[in-house]
Amino acid sequence: MEHLPVEVIGNILSLLGSARDVVVASVTCKKWREAWRNHLHSLSFNYCDWPLFHDFTSARLEILITQTIFQTKALQSLTIFLDDEHKFSAAPVIAWLMYTRDSLRQLLYNVRTTPCFNIIEKCSRQRLEVLALARNPITGVDPSYLKFPCLKSLSLSFISISALDLTLLLSACPKLETLAMVGVEIAMSDSQASVELSSVSLKFFDLELFSSDKFILEADLLEKLHLKDCSFEAFELIGKGTLKVLKIDDVNIIHLDIGDSTENLEIIDVCNFTVMWPKFYHMISKASKLYKLRLWGVVFDDEDEVVDIETISVCFPQLTHLSLSYDLRDGVLHYGLQGLSCLMNVVVLELGWTVISDLFSVWVAGLLEGCPNLKKLVIYGFVSEVKTHEECQILARFSEFILQLGRKYGHVKFEFEYE
Repeated sequence: MEHLPVEVIGNILSLLGSARDVVVASVTCKKWREAWRNHLHSLSFNYCDWPLFHDFTSARLEILITQTIFQTKALQSLTIFLDDEHKFSAAPVIAWLMYTRDSLRQLLYNVRTTPCFNIIEKCSRQRLEVLALARNPITGVDPSYLKFPCLKSLSLSFISISALDLTLLLSACPKLETLAMVGVEIAMSDSQASVELSSVSLKFFDLELFSSDKFILEADLLEKLHLKDCSFEAFELIGKGTLKVLKIDDVNIIHLDIGDSTENLEIIDVCNFTVMWPKFYHMISKASKLYKLRLWGVVFDDEDEVVDIETISVCFPQLTHLSLSYDLRDGVLHYGLQGLSCLMNVVVLELGWTVISDLFSVWVAGLLEGCPNLKKLVIYGFVSEVKTHEECQILARFSEFILQLGRKYGHVKFEFEYE
């Protein structure tokens, strides 16, 4: 170990991540102490790494972090992530950011700070590539002063920001590829009727815990769109057909428009979503490259609607991964079994129920028969703690049915996940 270059030791310490582990390891010898001071690149103060952070007062943590950071000279990544009980003063936080601004490339800051100040003004604007901020408002964005020429990833969680400041912030990031917003409160002016975001470089957009009347996203290069726990009257994506991944999880949208150019879609993952199937299917029907389709907990706007699996198999010939949850209403199965002989490329099949019935076994058997090249079947089920006699009988019959399927399809791997 004594022959290792000091720069290599610095890389080893940087891989430890946790500030406590780094400090402990750095006292190994004088050479490791030198690596800590001059060649350490990454430092993390995360309450998940060391439970004793919970017992420290905010003032003591400020001193501890200050002493630790000021012993380094080349930090490129800094993470400060504490629980809701802690609150930092603005002065030491500004000191940390000013001290590291010449070298810092990645900043993850999640601590309430008082009094509030514009954290992004103190960041390493010329070098920063990844920025994640939480629980601190952003105000007064000056586009003539704030420039982030290297920023590729921006994450905002539980912050407040005006629609104008958010627009100006995105315009200051010409190379931004990833934008994630969780629980962001966007203040609208009286003249604004919708949230409108635009980026010439954005490729990945995640939006969670958000609600607005209308949301318009203009991103010509967007490849992944993920909406979770959101509510809109209308959501519109304006792009050039580069979208590859569409994920919708527990979202309420009256009108969804992702454009007509959906030829490059490869993954569609829809969960806990109310849809008008003919309209939704028309929107995605051109996705001939689709290889993964998940429709889980989907509620149909019209109870008489039935998903035509034969049409799915024809329009998505490259489909290899299919996930469907069982939905039976008034004796009508919302996923028909016609035309299943066309699912030749499906190798992974995921099926599940929320309320089991004997028809579930018939449905599983039909889908298995229609996937001749299947390699893996995963069954997801919900079993109530208090089961009726009828439910116990249905589960017993299903278990016996599965044993028979296992003998018939010996080449298929069966997996089960019950709640």
